[in-house]
Amino acid sequence: MRLRKLFLGLILGTGAAVLAFAAVAQDAQSPKQDMKDAGHATKNAAKDTGRATKKAARKTGHATKTTSKKAAHKTARKTRQGAEKVEDKTQ
Repeated sequence: MRLRKLFLGLILGTGAAVLAFAAVAQDAQSPKQDMKDAGHATKNAAKDTGRATKKAARKTGHATKTTSKKAAHKTARKTRQGAEKVEDKTQ
């Protein structure tokens, strides 16, 4: 009688452990799904980096353009001033 109870308890305990392990295994993601998730995360990070790079390049290009124009106009003004001084001295 005592051996039957022990045997029955052992079977029920083993069954409960198997069910608990199966439930945990189903909740965990498969390695394949983990790789897919990592791929999606990498893709989104690359998109964000691309957008930031585009914005920075546009901003830098605009700044370069305006600075170049300012420098060209200042150079032209100084050239005109120098030409006027030479013209005044030669007359």
